[in-house]
Amino acid sequence: GHEPLERLASSTTAQQKAVNNNMADGGGPNTPWAWLGLLKWSLSYTDGTAPSADAEPMSAEDRAFLESVMKEGIIDEGERMKEILSRLTSALEIMRNRSEGSGEGETDEGPAEETKGDRDDLDEDDLAELLLELRDIVEQIDYARAFAAMGGLPFLIGCATERGAVPRSVRSSCLGVLATLCQNNPPVQDSMLALGSTGILSGLYFDEFPRGLTDEGDSDGALRSKIVQAMGCSIRGHPAAEEKFCDSDMGRKVIESGLGIHATSETLPEPPMVLRKRCLFFLHALVTSDTSNAERIKEFQPCVLYVANNFLDPAKEKEFEIREMGLELLDRMVKQKKKINFILGIKGGLVGLGIQRIKEMRELEGEEREFASVELEHWESLIVQLARAESLPEHENDGAAAGSSSKNSAPLMLGP
Repeated sequence: GHEPLERLASSTTAQQKAVNNNMADGGGPNTPWAWLGLLKWSLSYTDGTAPSADAEPMSAEDRAFLESVMKEGIIDEGERMKEILSRLTSALEIMRNRSEGSGEGETDEGPAEETKGDRDDLDEDDLAELLLELRDIVEQIDYARAFAAMGGLPFLIGCATERGAVPRSVRSSCLGVLATLCQNNPPVQDSMLALGSTGILSGLYFDEFPRGLTDEGDSDGALRSKIVQAMGCSIRGHPAAEEKFCDSDMGRKVIESGLGIHATSETLPEPPMVLRKRCLFFLHALVTSDTSNAERIKEFQPCVLYVANNFLDPAKEKEFEIREMGLELLDRMVKQKKKINFILGIKGGLVGLGIQRIKEMRELEGEEREFASVELEHWESLIVQLARAESLPEHENDGAAAGSSSKNSAPLMLGP
């Protein structure tokens, strides 16, 4: 059987450390904070100074592209990006040294000035502001590529996974920048895939998971939703990355847990709405992707059935956005007809609930009717699609009847 969530942290820590070590060239095995040294070296190298003897230089193509972007910035955003990163690395060095109890208040170059205005001794809010500015810069696709070329991806991942010394708000901001960098940017998604980001971010997700009702952890789900967002942006629209994620037990467990599918023996709080929305959006993207197929849908069948049984009825799901997203998912899947017999297996229940909901929403008036208009449209469309799907040939052999209830499905979360 599979491990429940409460035991996942111990099983992922070794994997996460191994991938972290491998992703930072020149850092050496088992070297903490190697990601910080890598970015420092890259910043020095782009300034024209000689690289250290044991560091691996950029490829000629990456270096040429990076220099081109830095020179051609209309408002010199390339230089501003380097300045931001330089300040971030200096401030994080101070955090690292303080956490290790050595050389408090110093960078690797020497003591930092002990004044509030010192450019290296930044507080949590200062760091978050710099990362926000960085995010705005890398929204431009060429600067995103330049950032990746100078070693920025291992830096952001490393900072986000440094749970001891780096404040939660700074780690969250790093994940936000990471999402912006990757979204609709295949070269950066390629780099994330090469770094093994799925394993790293999945491990971080479960490290942040509350271990029970009394464990605060990431109780509001904000950090976990940022992790899911970063994973989604690095994967969506990239066929190889989608395939790797969907083949990963850990990746699928992230979506299952974010939706609320847990082992019956676990005493875990219901996922916050922000996390459920992120995971539902990610699920939708994966199972309706152009490269999705029957095998992928089969892997996520427990998730889809859980959505159908728990996210559509207002008696079970109070948040209208979740209900709308759940309906949109089912409607799109039935329209695509890639593998829907397991959905047709619960057709009776869906149509019964849909007719009831349509009647209730059509009786609304004024603002209430307008508020419910999207949900109403999705229900009307879904019922039409289910009626049309009756004549589909029964060649899928997907065990629709056996999956007629999410309680009978076999998500990865469930133990033996």
